[in-house]
Amino acid sequence: MPLLPPSEIRSVTGVSAEQIVQMRSFLQGAVYCWVKNRSDEQFALRDLVGGENFEWSGTPLYPLFEKHSLQGKNDPSAVAAAAKDAGWLLKAVLNDDKGTFIVGDAGLANGYRWVGNEP
Repeated sequence: MPLLPPSEIRSVTGVSAEQIVQMRSFLQGAVYCWVKNRSDEQFALRDLVGGENFEWSGTPLYPLFEKHSLQGKNDPSAVAAAAKDAGWLLKAVLNDDKGTFIVGDAGLANGYRWVGNEP
């Protein structure tokens, strides 16, 4: 099921296709954990992999930070750019999921709420 309402999905570049597959699987697992435990609550990327989970080393998302760091960005800029890339990946994961997710506003980020079908 697609996102409701339908919205733009952007590709993430600068990392390998295999890395994208791993990142998408990682994010989908995080979404399923959220939906299992908090199905009635909206979430944003920061809820899944931000806050106390902001350190991505050792996770499939780390190459996003490395990509921006290698482009010469300082750490805060590389972190912000990597988070934007991860946000686009999350949006693509939700759009391709068999469940339905409604797009909402979570402050400075898109928020998503699971509304049906088995995740």
